[in-house]
Parts: sequence; C-alpha cells; structure tokens
Amino acid sequence: MTNDPRREAPLHRRTALSVSAALLAAAPLLTACGADAHPGAAAVVGGQRIEVASLQAQVRDVRAAQQASPQAAQLIQATGDLSREKLNGMIFDRIVDRVAENHGVSANRAEIQRTRAQAAAQAGGEERLAAMLLQQQGIAPDQIDAAVRRQILMNKVAEKIGAANTPEGNKKLTEVFTAASKELSIDVNPRYGTWDDAKIQLGTYKAPWIRPVTQDAPAIQS
Repeated sequence: MTNDPRREAPLHRRTALSVSAALLAAAPLLTACGADAHPGAAAVVGGQRIEVASLQAQVRDVRAAQQASPQAAQLIQATGDLSREKLNGMIFDRIVDRVAENHGVSANRAEIQRTRAQAAAQAGGEERLAAMLLQQQGIAPDQIDAAVRRQILMNKVAEKIGAANTPEGNKKLTEVFTAASKELSIDVNPRYGTWDDAKIQLGTYKAPWIRPVTQDAPAIQS
C-alpha cells in the first residue's frame, strides 16, 4: 500500500469506469441551477432531487469510517473535497441507472453479493476490501453494495453495446453515457460547481477513477 491514498489504483481494473478513462471525454457545460430555484437540493437529475441532507449523510458515513482508521489523518487530508466527490458519485449513479434502463440491464441482490464476495476474496477478505475502498475511492462500508451494483451495471452495459476495452470501445461507451447525461438535464447547486455532460463529472473535479495507477488492485467484476 502506498503512503498517499489518493494515488492508489482504483479497485476496479477492468470496470466500466476503467473500461474507459475516455468515458470522461469532452463536451458542453450545463448551467448550474440556482440555489433559490431548488432550495435544499444539491442537484436535480432527471427532475429528481438529490437532497443536501442525503449528501451530508454520505459524507458523514465516510468521515466516520476514516476517523476509525489507523490512517485517519492521511485519509481525511486526501479527501478534503469530499462533499463534491460524493455528489459526483450520487449524480453518476443516476446516469448509470438511466443507461442501464435504456439498455435493459439490471443487477439483482444475488449478483451483488456474489460480485462483492469475489472482490473480497481478491482483496484478502472483507475488512481488506472495505479498507481499500475507503482509501482509494472514499467509499464507506455501508456504501459498498451500491458501488458494486454500479460496477455490475456498467460492465453489463459495456457488454451489451459491444464496448470492448479499446479506444474504440471507450469512445462508444462515452457516447452512451454522455447521451444519458444530457437526457437527464442535470442541474447542480452552484455551491458544488457545474456539471460537465461529456466528462460526466462536476466541472474541473478530478474523479477518483482517473487517478494514476501505482499498483494492481483486485477488480470488481460481474
């Protein structure tokens, strides 16, 4: 394990997010929604609100897990922009759901449990998996199932559209997710920034799945 948790490899080696660093490619910036237009909302995605309270709850879960870690100070320092990181993930999950719906794929409870067990085995156990996800992606233990579900859906979409792990496949996957992002008309409260459709992330925010690779890590695979 490296000393800098922000430079760890993503848990997923061949996942739909690493199926493509190009999934985060380039295009127009959406206009952020005014705080007055959506009071109490961190963002509005497809007409559905992501409440500030829900975002804050996710942040608290991560901070509590970090505080319990022997590397607490290091982890907290490395995730200083945690609110934006978690909001980025919450918005992205809505896009994944839209893409999955558009392509007729789903993930059931048995698949999630099986995939999580495989990832835990690769990581050296559940505790090791939880520690790696907390360190590498700012995911709290009670958020792991959601991350696994997201990965299953993304892998299934990639398979459904024939998006191999190649530049061409990444381009195809990027186009699918960019289209879904535009469909959802994502508005973000200005305090968190603006949403970039084609990068599929908050403005200049650097998403954890495009961190430099410094060592291999077990892949979550469906």
